[in-house]
Amino acid sequence: MAEYLAPALHGADTVDTVQANGLELAYEQFGRDDDPALVMIMGLGTQLTAWPDAFCRALADTGLRVIRFDNRDIGLSSKIRDTRRYDSVRRAFFKSLLGREIETPYTLEDMAEDTVGLLVALGIRHAHLVGASMGGMIAQIVAAKRPARVASLTSIMSSSGARKLPRGRWKVMMRLAKAPKSRDPDAIVAHLARTMSLISSPKMGRSYHDWEAEIRRAVERSYYPAGTARQTLAVLAAPPRDDLLGAVRCPALVIHGRADPLLPVKHGRSTAECLPNARYEEIPGMGHDLPPRMLPRFVDWISELVHEAEDRAAKSRQERQA
Repeated sequence: MAEYLAPALHGADTVDTVQANGLELAYEQFGRDDDPALVMIMGLGTQLTAWPDAFCRALADTGLRVIRFDNRDIGLSSKIRDTRRYDSVRRAFFKSLLGREIETPYTLEDMAEDTVGLLVALGIRHAHLVGASMGGMIAQIVAAKRPARVASLTSIMSSSGARKLPRGRWKVMMRLAKAPKSRDPDAIVAHLARTMSLISSPKMGRSYHDWEAEIRRAVERSYYPAGTARQTLAVLAAPPRDDLLGAVRCPALVIHGRADPLLPVKHGRSTAECLPNARYEEIPGMGHDLPPRMLPRFVDWISELVHEAEDRAAKSRQERQA
């Protein structure tokens, strides 16, 4: 398990930026350019480094071109300097409870177009998408609205956004609304480590000290809470995707934890039920994180999905040419 917690000795094979959808997106690549592309989309307020180096390397070792990137407004990617007025997170949360329209500087659809822009910039015609939490929502939108670009979809600890799905535990929601007591790096790290300890897998996840070490590396790389707030607005303003997912025809994998306190397990079940060609893996004891001891199994599931999709596509091309 320890190898999935520590950064790899040599990190990614490529560390660079590209211009995509009018933004500069920071990305890293593991593996060869001529292998099938697997694009990893991370969740709310979370940098590309939250996809563990060893996890990405293990996926690349199965014969994949693994690309992880910072979403807009986070990490080393472009920050949105919008002077228009939009709702605060608190106001948006209560508007979402009432079903009222939320004023936000951008939407999940805009972030989905960032992903497409990344593919265009890297010369990738189509890719296999893996999204976690908000990243899963973004991947779902790309798969539904840009089907020619998506060869397979993996949605981890995410949601269809269907109405009447249960909200996260109140204690968790209130914790997420709190800010660190100061801008001191130690205070920020301690605050975020406590938050992650609350929402992560209770028995098989990282320890508090593991979270401290990981979050300290992330804070040293970038800390931009304004971007997290704007991403939160995009999530709260997003319409349900259950009908949209019914149009997704690519093979899909849905992974969700039974102990997820932020997006309860019914969110994962709903996502799988909405996708016509989905395999569903429900994990007892998994919370809202990527438990290190589960990552070897995730590698097996994801690589199997991708390579089977590639084999089917190759066979289809051969039949058309015959």
